Amino acid sequence: MNNSGPRLKYISQEECTMMNTQLTLRPMMERAERLFSKKQVISRTATGIYRFTYQEIGNRTRRLASALDKLGVKRGDRVGTLAWNDHRHLEAYFAIPSIGAVLHTINIRLSPEHLLYIINHAEDQVLLFDEEFLPFVEKLKAHLPTVRAFVMMTDHEELPPTSVENLHSYEKLLQEADPNFQYPDDILETDPAGMCYTSATTGNPKGVVYTHRGIVLHSMAAGLADTLGLSEKDTALPVVPMFHVNAWGFPFAATWFGCTQVLPGPRFTPQILAELIETEKVTITAGVPTIWLGLLQELNKGRYNTSSLRAVVSGGSPSPRSLIAAYRQKHNIPFYVAYGMTETSPLVTCSKLKGHMEETLSDEEQLHYLEKQGWVVPGLEIKILGPNGEVKADGEEMGELLIRGPWIADSYYKDERTEEAFKDGWLYTGDVVTIDEEGYVKLVDRTKDLIKSGGEWISSVDLENALMGHEAILEASCVAVPHPEWGERPVACVVVKEGYDGIVTKEELLAFLEPQFAKWWLPDDVLFMEEIPKTSVGKFLKRALRDQVTEYYAKKPQGTKE
Repeated sequence: MNNSGPRLKYISQEECTMMNTQLTLRPMMERAERLFSKKQVISRTATGIYRFTYQEIGNRTRRLASALDKLGVKRGDRVGTLAWNDHRHLEAYFAIPSIGAVLHTINIRLSPEHLLYIINHAEDQVLLFDEEFLPFVEKLKAHLPTVRAFVMMTDHEELPPTSVENLHSYEKLLQEADPNFQYPDDILETDPAGMCYTSATTGNPKGVVYTHRGIVLHSMAAGLADTLGLSEKDTALPVVPMFHVNAWGFPFAATWFGCTQVLPGPRFTPQILAELIETEKVTITAGVPTIWLGLLQELNKGRYNTSSLRAVVSGGSPSPRSLIAAYRQKHNIPFYVAYGMTETSPLVTCSKLKGHMEETLSDEEQLHYLEKQGWVVPGLEIKILGPNGEVKADGEEMGELLIRGPWIADSYYKDERTEEAFKDGWLYTGDVVTIDEEGYVKLVDRTKDLIKSGGEWISSVDLENALMGHEAILEASCVAVPHPEWGERPVACVVVKEGYDGIVTKEELLAFLEPQFAKWWLPDDVLFMEEIPKTSVGKFLKRALRDQVTEYYAKKPQGTKE
């Protein structure tokens, strides 16, 4: 080889020819205001339904940014929100990060103790809240040392009498603010934009801080055809609360892409959701399985036109195959399962079918894939670790799911539990999964919810989903109870549908499960309940359920449990 020619020089970073622009949230709202000025945000509040164009929302967002600036909000300050899904909360989503502050969406369904903890842990400077939360603010204001201003978001012109000092009217602040407010142009994509806390099934909630860059890239992923496919043609109804993991990113992505948005507001019912879907011609909606179980019962009454829907997105916990099948087969509504966490912004996987599956698989075979959590979205990497290293892609071997990528957290906010969850550049999710040869991830259980019987693992999720396939069962949750011989055994707790009280029996349900599982998987008992305890975001609260089951057997005379 002749080495006598000129020596090649590597291109340096300074010689790259791509612009180094920052990925920040400000251009998202500005794009919607400019390109989709006449498209609407339909907002249901405590007093009615209001309609705003993106031009109006953009103007109000600038006014809110100006108002917060006048209140003394500085770069990096946390601004908390206690609010439902409506237009004011949407304005806060963009105004707060666009002035360099941090949007802290507070889960209003947490206990007062946990709410107090996260407001103080985040050191919120200003608190925006819906009028209905005034009693809560009055009760806790003396214990919120960092909060120096309160802003009530209300439809009424006058504020009610209150003991809260330095309380402002949201709408009055906007009226007095500058509609031509100029956002700072030196915000970096690595600056903090938002923060959420986990729903705290054990211990205090854990804080996650999101960057502008992470939110922008997550929003871009939500627009991909093989994920949520959000576009200007959509009318999006995020049922998932805006205080829970940024409503799964819908407010950011839907605004950026110019979707019409339908925000369902407080205390909605399945009937209200069905009416909104019909009247506003909703094309895509997202929420937890308990929401879709309730809506399904309403749709089964046959009074609604849902032909506009192209996607129901379900996440937060696994969706039963029977639920997916009912939407697809009875109502002709595509139903997709997605997976994510507070730590993941949250989108990680989505259960879309691959092209060859739509062409060659039967409906039942397609359901086999659609009930899984799906394949990883572009931009992220996953790894599944079992006791002996990475598991086989055979859909059988179980392991813990690990994730990394540009919208995945790498630590908790000022929390020593960081060391438990983040190692070697990966997020250790605590979720036990399998992965098949097509790359579809299936959630088997949380590590703490797996039932170990005689040294073998039983998936509570598989038992629950199978039970909810019975025509009489509305909800089902399975927990482990101690057993002197096997270590642990499963017990099923069920809520029956209306009209089935006293009709369906334990024996019938066990016979229903028998063909689907090995005999040693079958629950030792079935308990009929009026309600299964749930977390603040609608997931089954296994810890509380285990306590109830333990108490039930402690009070039951010995020898009566089979």
